[in-house]
Amino acid sequence: MKLVTLHIPETYVEGLEKLVDSNLYPNRSEAIRIAIRDLLKRELWS
Repeated sequence: MKLVTLHIPETYVEGLEKLVDSNLYPNRSEAIRIAIRDLLKRELWS
């Protein structure tokens, strides 16, 4: 995997933390990977 650094609003980080704290995702990185995958599926690969 490649490391990608990005700047996102604090509210997005807080939302990601809520998803992780709710045990929906193991960590923020995995939640972001899944969100990107779903975006690519919808926009490019469908």
